[in-house]
Amino acid sequence: MHLRFGAATDPGLVRLRNEDRFIADPELGLFAVIDGMGGHTGGDLASATIAEAVTAFIRETAGDSDKTWPSGLDPQLSILANRLQVAIRSANRLLATRAKTNAALDGSGATLAAALFSEGELAISNVGDCRAYLLRRGELSQITRDHSIVAEQVALGLIDSEAARTHPLRHVVTRAVSGQSGMPVDILELKVESGDRLVLCSDGIHGVLTDNEIAAIVGAQGRSLDQVCRAAIEAVNARGGPDNATAVVIEAV
Repeated sequence: MHLRFGAATDPGLVRLRNEDRFIADPELGLFAVIDGMGGHTGGDLASATIAEAVTAFIRETAGDSDKTWPSGLDPQLSILANRLQVAIRSANRLLATRAKTNAALDGSGATLAAALFSEGELAISNVGDCRAYLLRRGELSQITRDHSIVAEQVALGLIDSEAARTHPLRHVVTRAVSGQSGMPVDILELKVESGDRLVLCSDGIHGVLTDNEIAAIVGAQGRSLDQVCRAAIEAVNARGGPDNATAVVIEAV
């Protein structure tokens, strides 16, 4: 199965800096959106550090059964899913280590959504409120769960999804890659079907566009996937561009 992809990131119209990063490495089958937090240079450094560490671990474990892993395997997960989960935990540890000698990283961190493909298999992981969506046979579904105060209130039935879009605490996350020990990492595994489009995006995209709008943009034909990602950002900026916005779209063909 061959993968096509597109990616785009933009600071938006309000923020002075772009603290988002993306990974798009079809050779490794690794794709991610990383949304830095911390302000000033901290968010930039955090997202760059995480991107570096995740990519390095996935590269080092590609076909290398002798690689010593920094943490044990989860027997309930495939090797593919274990690689992605441990890569994110390795990034969390590296961030903690670097924060000890770099004051700019103190209190910084990032949310992320990441995907790792291999031979028709897919592992998806997220920490925080970056999202993964799957567009399959014209239907878009959110396949990650936000780790945020508002998402938890929706899950408990305290507010509905429409109220969540304008809630004053909608950007407050309950989980991030921030160097704290014991960070949980959500992981799921899927079989890939020809024609599937996987969407990874920061909250700068899904916090402005509805799921129906994302589906219409991502499902549009006659555009390259880079153009699809750029169209999502243009739609966000047409509504004021309140945040950094990043999208990565991968299609199985």
